Amino acid sequence: MMSIYVAQSKTGPTPKKPTPRENQQARLTANDDKVNALLSKLTLEEKIKMVHAVSSFNSGGVERLNIPELETSDGPHGVRFEHGRGWTAQQGVDDAGTYLPTNNTLASTWNPALGYAYGSVLGAEANYRGKDIILGPGINIIRAPLNGRNFEYLSEDPFLVSKMVVGYIKGVQDQGVSACVKHYAANNQEIHRNDVDVDMSERALREIYLPGFKAAVQEGGVNTLMGSYNKFRGTWATENAYLMNDILKKEWGFNGLVMSDWGSVHNTMNALRNGTDLEMGTDLVLAYQGTSQTSGSINQAKLSETVYDRFFLGNAALEAVKKDPSLQPLLDDKVRRILRVMYATNMLDGAKRKAGAYNTKEHQATALKVAEEGIVLLKNDGNILPLKKTVKSVAVIGANATRENAMGGGSAQVKAKYEITPLQGLKNTLGTKAKITYAPGYKVAPGQKADAKLIAEAVAAAKASEVAIIVGGWIHGYDYSKWDQNAYDAESVDKPDMNMPFGQDELVQAVLKANPNTVVVLMGGGPIDVSAWAGQAKGIVEAWYPGMEGGNALAHILFGDVNPSGKLPLTFPVKLEDSPAHKLGEYPSTPGNPLKQFYKDDIYVGYRYFDTYKVAPQFAFGHGLSYTTFKYDQLSVTPGKQSATVKLRVTNTGKTAGAEVVQVYVHDDQAAVKRPEKELKGFDKVFLKPGESKTVTVNLDSNAFQYYDEAKKQWVLEPGKFDVLVGSSSRDIRLTGNVTL
Repeated sequence: MMSIYVAQSKTGPTPKKPTPRENQQARLTANDDKVNALLSKLTLEEKIKMVHAVSSFNSGGVERLNIPELETSDGPHGVRFEHGRGWTAQQGVDDAGTYLPTNNTLASTWNPALGYAYGSVLGAEANYRGKDIILGPGINIIRAPLNGRNFEYLSEDPFLVSKMVVGYIKGVQDQGVSACVKHYAANNQEIHRNDVDVDMSERALREIYLPGFKAAVQEGGVNTLMGSYNKFRGTWATENAYLMNDILKKEWGFNGLVMSDWGSVHNTMNALRNGTDLEMGTDLVLAYQGTSQTSGSINQAKLSETVYDRFFLGNAALEAVKKDPSLQPLLDDKVRRILRVMYATNMLDGAKRKAGAYNTKEHQATALKVAEEGIVLLKNDGNILPLKKTVKSVAVIGANATRENAMGGGSAQVKAKYEITPLQGLKNTLGTKAKITYAPGYKVAPGQKADAKLIAEAVAAAKASEVAIIVGGWIHGYDYSKWDQNAYDAESVDKPDMNMPFGQDELVQAVLKANPNTVVVLMGGGPIDVSAWAGQAKGIVEAWYPGMEGGNALAHILFGDVNPSGKLPLTFPVKLEDSPAHKLGEYPSTPGNPLKQFYKDDIYVGYRYFDTYKVAPQFAFGHGLSYTTFKYDQLSVTPGKQSATVKLRVTNTGKTAGAEVVQVYVHDDQAAVKRPEKELKGFDKVFLKPGESKTVTVNLDSNAFQYYDEAKKQWVLEPGKFDVLVGSSSRDIRLTGNVTL
């Protein structure tokens, strides 16, 4: 059994400050005396019951010892609707709550404080609904533009992921509910997610794909973690000894609970030995046996209580431990971790949980605030935005202007109490002062091409109005249970390409020609090819999936009630072929072998590729415009022993209050290995009134200058000169300094 290290207090005048790892361990192991006492009372059969599911989202409890079931719920951006112990949505229950903007919208705020507020909403609503674990945040690196689940994730950049995930986790867990960071690891596509074998260099793993998870564990103190579906270097990720035992539990000191993704366990002995603590969702696999997955029908008759005994950590594990008592410590470690999480979640010894709160005005205000700070102004030629409220007529065009998104996307479905669409938000803002004409412009349907009649109606509306607003982009799938083929942003599918679906290019071009005072609003989970018309459009806005208050937030941005401050958390390529996963890498698999993939793009993910290989993006990482202007000056870079302190002054030189995200990148002037042109290592979002100046201080610790040395199997800080680049995006560097370490 793995030894458990608990930080000991020191006496003397200068006690050693606990490391993040020690703090994480001490927090989850604080009740280990109680945990071990309870563990000693459990029978072998009771222990086995606790390490696998007993319903669709519950793991087993032990009534004899007052150990309850663990109840989990999907919820990256809202608590999923109720479906009891099965999979069919229940009717007539209070499960319509707060639909937050999706996680990529949260990342676009570049505001860690909002991450905490966001998590607090989820934790409070999960508590109210009686959930013990909320299955979020999702933090897989956005490697490929086509990934159907990019909307659930945060960024292409590991540093931004790391900073945003910590607040989210603490926000959830401060409400007395456990967060579950997912999907560990290298789950960067949905196509073949259940069987693809992913490999990459150790350096790419350490520098790009693991830092967010490490931060979740050591800085966020996350209680639980979910393994992913794919294989990693030949072994299923959920039962991968290197990922789970060596890195997560030993190297990072994770003392919490590892659960499987639903149906990601494949072998009893591997799960016992290689770090899987709780097996969930294998009932789905068993239920689908002999059933066409694409039909979406689950054989509910097969989901009897006995099906859970057939889990890999069910009867098979019970018999294995009976035959080989040396497996007993492995089982005990799993149960110990589950009990630790239960104590941390106030589930044992009669501890009182917070009452929670559900869909309150405060929660709705958080949803609005995240959307307002997350919407990104991509282009604003001639200051077409903000629009004037004195406008007399507005044409609102596009099916996405009236489409609700809360129940889309797969397991991320949320039943929203309400959802303000873009059209409704514009009506709320303008009232009766302006005539608003709506034209759908395109149909959402499988294989739908441009519709000449709908385009003609849209053109007529645009010509008859002072201003036109097109709301288009991607869509979610309609219904996860139907495995909808329209699911451009959804679990289990990847997009076929980056092209605007349903003939939207033709629509946008026609409307722009009819009325040059047209603003294009894009919705969706990531980049879309806008090269056919981006040069002609004066105003382009990225709205993502902005949640239940999204329509109001969008209207506030468009008409200047709120100054946009969102910044892109990922690069928008001009075309799909410019994406490094396609240009350098293998996506979705190795040619000739659909079940293998090596990440040949290596560490050159996102802007690391575009900047190093001199490829012009459509919109750069970190890009986002404002209705005011900001001046950067007075840069100083002060070296420490293996660190640096960056200071500069930022001034709002315009006439509108606004917020600027100051981004600090580091460039290694001369290195023994090839390194990216620049890497984000610090940022600060600063709010300024017109004419106001503030000093921004960003501390760069040793991690900001290191790379992972594969030969030494450790992080290395190579002495020498480093350039410090400060700017408004990865392509808009305003000040440059340097430091020698």
